[in-house]
Amino acid sequence: MSMTSSNNDVVALAQRLLACPSVTPATGAVFAEMEAMLVPLGFTVDRFVVGEAPDGPVENLLAWRTTGAGPHFAFAGHLDVVPPGPGWASDPFAPEIRGDLLYGRGAVDMKGSIAAFVAALADLPDDLPGTISLIITGDEEGPAVYGTLALMDRMAARELRPDMCLVGEPTSSQRLGDVVKIGRRGSVNMWIRVSGSQGHVAYPHLADNPIPRLVRVLTAIEAEVLDEGTDWFQPSNIEITDLEVGNAAHNVIPGAATARISIRFNDQHSGASLIDRIKAITATEGGTVEARISGESFLTQPGAFSDLISGAIRDVTGLDTELSTTGGTSDARFLSRLCPVAEFGLNNATMHKLDEAVAVQDLRDLQRIYALVVERALG
Repeated sequence: MSMTSSNNDVVALAQRLLACPSVTPATGAVFAEMEAMLVPLGFTVDRFVVGEAPDGPVENLLAWRTTGAGPHFAFAGHLDVVPPGPGWASDPFAPEIRGDLLYGRGAVDMKGSIAAFVAALADLPDDLPGTISLIITGDEEGPAVYGTLALMDRMAARELRPDMCLVGEPTSSQRLGDVVKIGRRGSVNMWIRVSGSQGHVAYPHLADNPIPRLVRVLTAIEAEVLDEGTDWFQPSNIEITDLEVGNAAHNVIPGAATARISIRFNDQHSGASLIDRIKAITATEGGTVEARISGESFLTQPGAFSDLISGAIRDVTGLDTELSTTGGTSDARFLSRLCPVAEFGLNNATMHKLDEAVAVQDLRDLQRIYALVVERALG
């Protein structure tokens, strides 16, 4: 089916974004389309490229519109997508409507939600007081080093600080509106190295095999119980995600052994405290640890903001939404430093999958929900 043409129609807006290949990090055409959508709506648009290899350069977009004194409502999202991979029934960057579904890479995660928010802007009263901003990155699916963090720096330089922020990640599980995320667990990855002394297996007294010591470290780590969970978070968990010796010879005791672990943690911990905990275990066997914190946990306590979103969902869909903190990380982990943050968007059943698709009716319903949320937040 050919692309529709109306700039005010959420399906047309989604198709325009989907038609721009934007495998992470996204740059160029997809941001030009975004700018072209927002300028006629009265937004000031700041597009900028930042960062160097290997994690950059990255393009980002910050847009804002103020219509009198009032609260500042921000919407955040990303235009980059994961690689589509082979096996699609149609071109992943040639959006196509088949039946009730719109197909294309990013339809769910999360160009569809961005299109719904832009379309919702046209439904708002002209005299609605306050500021509306869009915080749009081209690097959420990748390293996220020069994405939302760089946008936050840009906002600070312009003295733009939101009072609340809605992130359009695909949070819905079975039906549009059944889940809103009010928090996320943190994430930290660690690389463990135990060094030994290489030697011939027939003369073990002349060598020092690091593998048994690494195994003991991993056994101790595996036995750790970090917590039992909280009212809002599931228990923190440690997973061993890689184990490597790289020894090609059967008769050589290796000189080193390495492993990688990943920890998803709730708000009873910090990334730094967990690093210290693993370092203490590893040190008992003379090992070392390098670590990278992807993000800390956060929780927006249920209250006025989540009630506002839940009420809008109920008015459009009739559903009583579930407030949740499950799933992986998102850029909300950064934005939570600025203001109360919640995440709500499309059904996540096909995100990152072949033939990613969104129900056309869901796009239209999401447009209505977003419009209600902003109008009530600023009104």
